[in-house]
Amino acid sequence: MNKPVDAGFRMPPEWAPHERTWMAWPSPNPTFTDEAELAEARQAWGAVARAVSAYEPVTLVVPPGGTEGARAVVGEGERHPIELVERELDDAWMRDIGPTFVTDGRGGLAAVDWTFNGWGAQDWARWEHDSKIARHVSDLAGTRTYSTALVNEGGAIHVDGEGTVLLTDTVQLGEGRNPGWTREQVEAEIHAHLGTTKAIWLPYGLAGDYGTYGTQGHVDIVAAFARPGVVMVHTQPDPAHPDHERGRTIAAILRASTDARGRQLEVVEVPAPTVLVEDGEWVDYSYINHYLCNDGVVLCSFDDPRDEEAAEIFRGLFPERTVTLVDARTIFAGGGGIHCITQQQPKV
Repeated sequence: MNKPVDAGFRMPPEWAPHERTWMAWPSPNPTFTDEAELAEARQAWGAVARAVSAYEPVTLVVPPGGTEGARAVVGEGERHPIELVERELDDAWMRDIGPTFVTDGRGGLAAVDWTFNGWGAQDWARWEHDSKIARHVSDLAGTRTYSTALVNEGGAIHVDGEGTVLLTDTVQLGEGRNPGWTREQVEAEIHAHLGTTKAIWLPYGLAGDYGTYGTQGHVDIVAAFARPGVVMVHTQPDPAHPDHERGRTIAAILRASTDARGRQLEVVEVPAPTVLVEDGEWVDYSYINHYLCNDGVVLCSFDDPRDEEAAEIFRGLFPERTVTLVDARTIFAGGGGIHCITQQQPKV
């Protein structure tokens, strides 16, 4: 029994109840080029931590000696506490560097420690410390850890809780991550660690995700399950943007797909913000990169006319949850969104 699935573990969907949310604090690194950028990032991460703490406890991993400075920014939390713990960090994307938690339905919790190599060993990335964060978080949570040689990140998978997982060709099969692995080998390793039985592969992510600080196609910025049988997809209404065609292709693939239970997928299109370019580059601003927490949705906002339209779509999909909008432009400037900086620990 050396794989999670052998012991009955599976990854619950994000909408299942959480014990807490894990985050990591921005530290000096190539993602934040100067003190001003770093301070701005910390304000943005702090705003997300406070928004999540209105719904559930947050544990924030900060670098050694960073507790006092981080506490001054994040505060004590809203209705739930924000706990700070110190560990060595390189970057701040807990979705990717932290563990993927799995449960066995009998009160057991375990953690999957994917191999992390800086999103495909990108030349700017550092991962000496981040490659160990999943194990640190698992130890802090008091759980068993399952390690795997598969290079993967939490933002590169999305599950429906009933056997289906979304993957991307340019991530799990990308040369920088798993050279020599076949699609079948990747699927077998994913299924063995998540308890899934069917993978739906998308050909790529959003165009902007292939820039300097991009992940090379994480799925959590382009598609996400809202519930079993229903998947949200990022759509770009403006044909001038390269994501216009990408979104149409991905939506068509998903509409033609069935899930692990044999259901034809229902696709809910979520239009992109109206802004197309920032600093001369195509943006990958996306509402798909939201975070579901207990009784809430923490949704990216962009000071954009479509923010409220997206919020209404999410209110319709999650009528029992409160939608909280948090400005995510600073987070996206660093290479991700709200989902990318949060990681759920399910309640058992």
